[in-house]
Amino acid sequence: MSETGFVLFQHIAGTAETVLYAACMTFLFYPFMAEQKERQKNVLKKAAAVFGAYVMVYLICSASSVPGWLCMIIVIVLLASSHTILGVEKNTAFLLGVLFFGIKDMCRLITESLHYIFNIKFLQGLSDENTIYRNVAVGYSLSAVLRLILLFIMLLFISHRLQKGPLELHAKELCYLCLIPAAGIMFGNIIFRQFFTVKENVPFLLYEEYPVFIGLVPLTSVLFYVGIVATVMSYQEMVKLQEEKKKYYVEQQQLLAIRERMGEVEQFYDGIHRMKHEMKNHLTNIKGLAVSGSYKEMEQYIAKMDESMDVFELTVKTGNAVTDVIVNDKQKAADKQGISFRSDFLYPASDGYDAYDLAIIINNLLQNALEACERMAGGKKYISLSGRQKKRFFLICVKNSFEGEVTFDKNNNLPVSTKSAGPPGKSAAMHGIGLSNVKRETAKYLGNVDIKTRKNEFIVTVLLQERSRNEQHDQC
Repeated sequence: MSETGFVLFQHIAGTAETVLYAACMTFLFYPFMAEQKERQKNVLKKAAAVFGAYVMVYLICSASSVPGWLCMIIVIVLLASSHTILGVEKNTAFLLGVLFFGIKDMCRLITESLHYIFNIKFLQGLSDENTIYRNVAVGYSLSAVLRLILLFIMLLFISHRLQKGPLELHAKELCYLCLIPAAGIMFGNIIFRQFFTVKENVPFLLYEEYPVFIGLVPLTSVLFYVGIVATVMSYQEMVKLQEEKKKYYVEQQQLLAIRERMGEVEQFYDGIHRMKHEMKNHLTNIKGLAVSGSYKEMEQYIAKMDESMDVFELTVKTGNAVTDVIVNDKQKAADKQGISFRSDFLYPASDGYDAYDLAIIINNLLQNALEACERMAGGKKYISLSGRQKKRFFLICVKNSFEGEVTFDKNNNLPVSTKSAGPPGKSAAMHGIGLSNVKRETAKYLGNVDIKTRKNEFIVTVLLQERSRNEQHDQC
């Protein structure tokens, strides 16, 4: 290979590398841009925007002799500022850019040692210029191919890892996740500058002066990558623990509210008992009013008695005091909103179920159903609750009307609202926690939660398996 051919090879190889690196970056961004039910055409446009941004910046910078580190910063800032076009959160776009360049530098450091060993083996002792150019071109090509393969594998692994948990990043979490890749980028730039330097007109090769670096640099690069993966995993575990803590807090608040409501109901029952004892007095008063001919006052007196009795009345009987309270409260809330409410729920005739566990399940399902009906602009609003026992299994089903589309989170298979978050004070996250708590309680009974939509009807079916007393004791 002649010198002219080698120069041409360098230009072609540099352009090809830029294009392939752009493809790798697009590959990393793609899963976070492709939303469910989004047109393939729109996703491809987003992918083309990432690809084009990388290629454009690097080709322009290489023609203008702009340093590589500056190109990297420009690409990261450009992608982060274009997050609305890409359909990615700004902090997520920034993190993906930093991760890409960090892993890219790690791959280059790993393969650089192999490239150096190749040059020692195939260039030493050569005097023919054409052969030297040819071997250098072959060595560079092999190193570049290996580097790209390694980069693809590393990006594939980190991409799968990132998709296992949410990436709702605030400034603190972003700094935490960017710390190791940023340190890796700085380490890489320091090493790259030391590979070949000239001191007092004497060429200085890092690997020739310090052969131990041939092994240490790749090892350090691998450790940086392991550190990146470990940081991502620890962040996801931290988020998971926070979510569990939030769910547990909500569950405890629900239990507290149910117990407080049970206390109120017990007071109501005490009131009923007192009213029974006072009934003779009431009858005496009514007779006195009748004898005196005060029929209007007697009518008002009886009306007040009816009103007092209505307070204590539970219109739905489920067979258990705890579930009675929940279902009747939700029925009253539905009546206030003009929502048709039908209950065919019978508490299981078994001691294999905890009343408060069932109360949490029913409370969350009916609350979500109420909020879905409240968001409807028109049409018939209804909620239907049923509960039946069959041998060792208990089936709970809640059906309700709703408007809009339902998409499911690929991480937990729970529905994600595509409409507004709901009534004031109710966030979409809290809706998700409600169904998460249903799954949590269901898991105690080795059960299953099935969620379906049929036209404008949302259906949640919960299957529970009766537990023995030993299992209940172990759960406690």
